[in-house]
Amino acid sequence: MAIREKFHYDLKELQNKLMELGNFADQALLRAINALESKDIESSLEIMEDDTKADVLYEEINDLAILLIAKQQPVAIDLRRIIVAIKIATDIERIADFAVNIAKSTIRIGSEEHVKPIVHIKEMYEITSRMLKMSLEAFNEEDVRKAKEVAEMDDQVDDLYGQTIQELLQINLQKPEYLPQITQLSFICRYLERAADHVTNISESVFYLVKGRHYDLNS
Repeated sequence: MAIREKFHYDLKELQNKLMELGNFADQALLRAINALESKDIESSLEIMEDDTKADVLYEEINDLAILLIAKQQPVAIDLRRIIVAIKIATDIERIADFAVNIAKSTIRIGSEEHVKPIVHIKEMYEITSRMLKMSLEAFNEEDVRKAKEVAEMDDQVDDLYGQTIQELLQINLQKPEYLPQITQLSFICRYLERAADHVTNISESVFYLVKGRHYDLNS
C-alpha cells in the first residue's frame, strides 16, 4: 500500500472510531434517561461499568491521531482534520461521562416516586441527542451550515434547563422533604445542559476544520 493511500486509510479509520465513540455516547445517554424514568438501578450500574468502552475508544483515537501526525507529518486541512478529531473525541468522552453521572443520580434517587414527571428532562435529552447526531454528520460532511444549526439548538436546551430548575425550586418550597431527590434531578438537568454545550463545541470544531479559524458558537 502506497504511503499516501495508507495515510487516507488510517484517516478513515480515525473517523470511523470517532463515529463509534459518538454512537456509544448517544446510546449511553438514552440508556441513562430510560433508567431514570423506570428507576432501573441494575441498568444504571451497567451504564457505569460500560463506560470503560468509551475510555478505550478515546485512547485509541488519541493514539492513532498522534501516530498519524508523527509518521505522516500532515499539513493544511489534513492536519486540521486530525486535530479536530482529537478535540471532538474529548467532547464526546465528556458526554459519555455525563451519562454515567445521570446513572449515579438515578441510583441515589432509588425507587422513590419522582416529585414531578421528567418530561422536560426527556425533552432536553431528545434535543441533545439530535444535536449530537447532526454534529457528527456535519463533521463527516464538513457542513458548516448543519454545524451552525446544531449550535442554535443549544438555546432550546438552555431554556428547558432554566424552566425545569425553576419548577424544581418551587417544588422544594412546598415539599422540602424531597430535597435530596430535587438535588439529584437538578444535577441531571445540569449534566444534559453541559452535554449540549459539548456538542456545540463539536460544531465549533467543524467550523475550524472547514474555515481554518475558530468561531465561538456558544455566545
